[in-house]
Amino acid sequence: MSKKKSRIRFRDLHGIVLLDKPLGLSSNEALQVVRKGIFRAEKGGHTGALDPLATGLLPLCFGEATKLAGMLLGSRKAYLAECKLGATTSTADLEGEVVQVRPVPELSEAAIEAALAKLRGRITQVPPVYSAIKLDGEPLYVKARRGEAVDVPSREVDVYRLELASRSEDSLTLYVECGSGTYVRSLAVDLGEDLGCGAHLTALRRLWVDPFREPAMVTVEQLQAAAGQGDDALLALLLPVSAGLEGLPELRLDAERTLAVSQGQQIPVDPALSGQHAVFDEDGRLLILGEAVDGKLRIVRGFNLPRTGQDAG
Repeated sequence: MSKKKSRIRFRDLHGIVLLDKPLGLSSNEALQVVRKGIFRAEKGGHTGALDPLATGLLPLCFGEATKLAGMLLGSRKAYLAECKLGATTSTADLEGEVVQVRPVPELSEAAIEAALAKLRGRITQVPPVYSAIKLDGEPLYVKARRGEAVDVPSREVDVYRLELASRSEDSLTLYVECGSGTYVRSLAVDLGEDLGCGAHLTALRRLWVDPFREPAMVTVEQLQAAAGQGDDALLALLLPVSAGLEGLPELRLDAERTLAVSQGQQIPVDPALSGQHAVFDEDGRLLILGEAVDGKLRIVRGFNLPRTGQDAG
């Protein structure tokens, strides 16, 4: 007689985990391992996909923190990218089939720098055919796997920094800072073409995502070990929702203004204030992401957090 599979008892949990995503897992697979298997959080999401080939920072948002996922998705990010010269592949990384091999010429530092310079700033980029971008409601990689000829539309992206970190005979390691929607695989391909030998991505590690510039990342194994020590040890690795608003100026409201904001009302503030603010009640509970305009504070995003526990600002 087969044993019944025990159902997971999910719980209302709010906060952010700075996961060091392991090699071989998709971002969604990593999310489900952590959300279901470790924290048992009712609601969760990640803030920008990393390919299974990639490792590094993947902020996971639980509960009310999922309201910040879109903002974090559009944040500036940094990577270390290893590119192999002399070969191009069908996927622009080492998981694809080699489609062309060319000799690698003698490359001076000046030649490499000249090629990198063309890929900095606001550039036009053609994303890889094997990507999650949707065309006619379907991811491009699904169409590509069916053997369909896909005309991938180009788009403008921001590359803030692109520098040579190290090099060997046939590979370059690049430091990349870029905006949302930038494909590092496409940077590798474009760099290889400019150098005349082709290239593809062989390793990618995400170093940080704004506002987490110096992230204390945790691995799946560290989370599992903490869970084995008890809930207190595990929850100590869960950042408050307000951590996603780090770097924004803060406002603290008295009880009267807290009530007004909780009822969805705009409230008067110092006319000298402008821009977005993280807004807390007197006890340090995050209330809203607000924007001060012309002496009024409007609600950009509201948070329904418990009065105690998970979200001291």
